[in-house]
Parts: sequence; structure tokens; C-alpha cells
Amino acid sequence: MKSPLPHHSPISPTPEQRDEEELHQQRAAIAAIGHELRVLVDVAVRTAAAPDTLHRVAEGVRSLAAQLTGHLRARAEVPAVDEFPGGVRMYSPVTGTGSPLSPPLRVTRLDCGAAGTCVLGTAHEGPPGYGHGGISAMLLDELMGWACAAAGMPGMTVSLQMRYHRPVPLEFPLQVLAHVTGTEGRKVYVSGSITTEDDLSGPGVGGRSLLLTGPRTRPSSASRPAGPLRDRPPLPRQEPFHGDYHPGRAGWSRWPSEG
Repeated sequence: MKSPLPHHSPISPTPEQRDEEELHQQRAAIAAIGHELRVLVDVAVRTAAAPDTLHRVAEGVRSLAAQLTGHLRARAEVPAVDEFPGGVRMYSPVTGTGSPLSPPLRVTRLDCGAAGTCVLGTAHEGPPGYGHGGISAMLLDELMGWACAAAGMPGMTVSLQMRYHRPVPLEFPLQVLAHVTGTEGRKVYVSGSITTEDDLSGPGVGGRSLLLTGPRTRPSSASRPAGPLRDRPPLPRQEPFHGDYHPGRAGWSRWPSEG
């Protein structure tokens, strides 16, 4: 007679695993409502529905909003689903998948820089068929901050200059690039560009910014970025360099002189 096989009870998840799963589920739910809100915003700014339809929809939106007012975070309170600073921002108006305002911009860190892709919709319109200039500035300002963080020098923008070479079209895939070009003490100089993915011959919009880092304290090895950046020495002090990045050309080029 064979003895019965030993019974193995399933292994219970650890508190950390449960927390991670709950966080994943919460972020997924936030991203889902963010997507539907962006769809709603898009159709709301494009519709030519009759007034009675608009009033009926407005009442429905008020009813839905009332279901979410049980607990609202206070001003400056960091959402529990965020990794701040330097990580996921679910409600960012630029990158947040939970935001009804964001494109959203999808960011990839590069060596001393960052790249992003997005598609602007009618809600971001300035001139008919093209993005608002302020939206372009917002995209570049965000990505320039990512570029500083990728270089191990996170900071706050104190100056942002824009050059609008040609309009940025709506409903076309856009490529946003930013790269640290120089440092001077606590000052970090960054340049960036916005192009359409099907035309990389030159930027539609170019920008340059000055960011100010925190006090000059050498970070511990544990707090520095992983990968190649972690093992690379800090950028040397350089003269300020301002330029546009032209993906289809030789690379960075200087701004025209301003008299």
C-alpha cells in the first residue's frame, strides 16, 4: 500500500509582495480611469452635440465625480502611488497615465539625457491643427528635468528659453529629446528639441534651460544611478553650451548668435 503523497500548503505571499500587488492594482485602476478621462476630454473639446445633450452629460459627470470625493489628498500631499522624487508620478500633467491632461509622455533615460514620445490631441491645441506653444514648453521642461536626473544632477528649472521653428502638429507621433550640455558649479545647462517621428531633419521646437541643483554634496554610491552612470565620474566643469539637437544631422549645433 502506497503512502499518500505529502500535502504541501500554498506559500502565502509576504507582506511586501502583498503591498507590491496592491500598488500594482491601484496604479492599473488609476491608469484606466486616466485613459477614459482623456477620451472624455478629447470628445468634449471636439463635439458639436446639442445643448440638451451637453447638459445631460454634464449631470452625469457631476454624479460620477461625487463618487470620488470620499478621500481627497491635500495640496502638496504626495500620492501614495507615487515614487517622489525621481520616480513614477501617476498624476503628472506631462507623464502621468492617471492624468486627464497628460499626452502622456513616455520617457526613456539616456546617458546624460532623456528621450520621450507622445501624441498631442485636440485638447492641447493652439493654432488650429497644431499644439499650443505652452504645451511644447511643458514637454521640454519636463524632459530637461529627466535629463538632469539621468546625469545624476537633479535640479529645479530657473530659466527656460524656447525657439519655435515650425508648428508642432496634433495627432502625429512626436519625439522629445533633452541632453545635459554643461555645468558650472550648481548650474546645469540643458538643451532639447521636439520633432515629429517621420521628419527628423530638424527640430520643430528647440529649447534651452538652466537648472539649479541642490547643495554640492557627493552622493553615496548607493544613491547614485545604477548602470553606466553609476561608475562614471561626475561631468567636468564646462563653459555653458546652448544648442538644438538635430537627430538627422551631425548632432548638437549651437544657437545662432543673438545681437
